[in-house]
Amino acid sequence: MHTSKRHLAGFTAIVVMVASVSVLALPLSSDDWASMPRWSYAGKTGPSYWSAMAPSFVACGHGKAQSPIDLESRDAKSGKAGEFHIDYEKGAVALVNNGHTVQANVSDAKDTVVFDGDTYRLAQFHFHSPSEHTTDGTRFPLEIHFVNEDAKKRVVVVGVVVKLGKPNDSLAPVLKSLPASDKETSKGSTPPIAVDVGSILPRDHRAYVYAGSLTTPPCTEGVHWVVLKEPIQMSNDQIASFTRIFPDNHRPLQKANGREIDNESE
Repeated sequence: MHTSKRHLAGFTAIVVMVASVSVLALPLSSDDWASMPRWSYAGKTGPSYWSAMAPSFVACGHGKAQSPIDLESRDAKSGKAGEFHIDYEKGAVALVNNGHTVQANVSDAKDTVVFDGDTYRLAQFHFHSPSEHTTDGTRFPLEIHFVNEDAKKRVVVVGVVVKLGKPNDSLAPVLKSLPASDKETSKGSTPPIAVDVGSILPRDHRAYVYAGSLTTPPCTEGVHWVVLKEPIQMSNDQIASFTRIFPDNHRPLQKANGREIDNESE
């Protein structure tokens, strides 16, 4: 069993904090999306219009701590916000095309993240093309979001950016089985696929840490973001296996509005 653990000490919370959120919903399931306005990434249902599409989407246009943002290394701060570590293992995932991305649902309760002393369980990971976050203005071909939830429904998202390079053996089982449309999974997810989730992450767990939001409607704030600095690699064919299905499913950059970003160093 492969276990990836890193104790990431010495990063700060946010000097400018968002309002406390007692219950924070995870990114919505396919069933939830079916009952919502049909938002998209372009045209009259694209990001510029999300906030007007439903009362529950108002934060998408009026929130002050929205994601994604540009992560500027020269402005990142160092501080102390407690212990952080990732503990992901081998297990089975079930793929779902929800019409907005391909999501890998995780059922192993042992896949966890500890953030500032609280334990968050990995619920799913999904893909965005191109990357939603940028680093010093640089955008990557893909970004993977590992969405973790604690007992109070609070959320920590671990972001991993992807650059063009050698084939990624850890993600190969997923990329070979991507459902091409939401119709393929309209009655449920695909059969389980064995994946070593821990080995997907880069070896170096230095990260940018900040307070933000979900990057899809309802754009709920109060999300802790941990965006790993080191990119992982995928081959051109592997990247294309996703972009053929979703050529562009990224939300534009949002204003930082004075939020500080922590520059965590091991």
